[in-house]
Amino acid sequence: MSAPFDPSRHQASTVCLPPGPWATVLDCLCDHFKAIDREQWLDRIARGRVLDAQGQPISTATAYRQGLKIHYFREVPNEKPIPVQEQILHMDEHLVVADKPHFLPVTPTGEYVEHTLLRRLIRRLDNPDLVPLHRIDRHTAGLVLFSVNPQSRTAYQQLFPTRQIDKHYQAIARALPELEFPLVHKSRMVSGEPFFRMQEAPGTSNSETIAQVLEKRGELWRYGLSPVTGKTHQLRVHMTALGASICNDPFYPDVVNGPDDYAKPLKLLAHSLRFKDPLTGEERYFESRLTLDF
Repeated sequence: MSAPFDPSRHQASTVCLPPGPWATVLDCLCDHFKAIDREQWLDRIARGRVLDAQGQPISTATAYRQGLKIHYFREVPNEKPIPVQEQILHMDEHLVVADKPHFLPVTPTGEYVEHTLLRRLIRRLDNPDLVPLHRIDRHTAGLVLFSVNPQSRTAYQQLFPTRQIDKHYQAIARALPELEFPLVHKSRMVSGEPFFRMQEAPGTSNSETIAQVLEKRGELWRYGLSPVTGKTHQLRVHMTALGASICNDPFYPDVVNGPDDYAKPLKLLAHSLRFKDPLTGEERYFESRLTLDF
């Protein structure tokens, strides 16, 4: 028999009910989330996985009210396991630093809910207060910082938008002997097609990356990449723009359809993080134990 559902050990999504003619919350949810059929909502409600603003389970008869906040727990039936294992590199009363393997999402998204770095760490550390302080792509491996303590969370979150944290990546891509390194690449990045891709466009730059060469191995080089800004897929787009898409990239320069090939991970690693601790003033440095092979 499975254990009773404990909301405190899961992160809920929240919806503020929109204006409409519905009699019950159930009717509103069914109409608002058309990809989820009524039977699924009935099942979630029966198992206590849809809560009101006070955190109490709703019933099928709970009356609709515009603006009512409803919390629900995302589920993916028959979610496919991801056969990789994260590592915890550091843990204290404020921070957890984890090494994320390739292919594992940081947070629930799309077809991934339980098989994400966040959910795994919540279960492993028995701490539902864990919140990632930043994100890296599912295809990228390396360091991710998590806030442990809600009381100190804001201080650490501010490190990122105020650019008080140095992030360094490594990537393997084709050699670029025609360019002079180190170099700075700036561009304007906007949403592309399909929806999950980004692209460069004319206009004032909103992204910046510093690139250097760390190792030369024939036709492939190991690059050190330091993002000054933090746009989605920034390093992948910038390397493609330079003429050296990162090895095994399924999105750039072209989309490669098909299931994940665990033998061919994207050759991109979030290698190190350095910052001054906002609480103590101490210099903090963390380095991934993962490596990129040629």
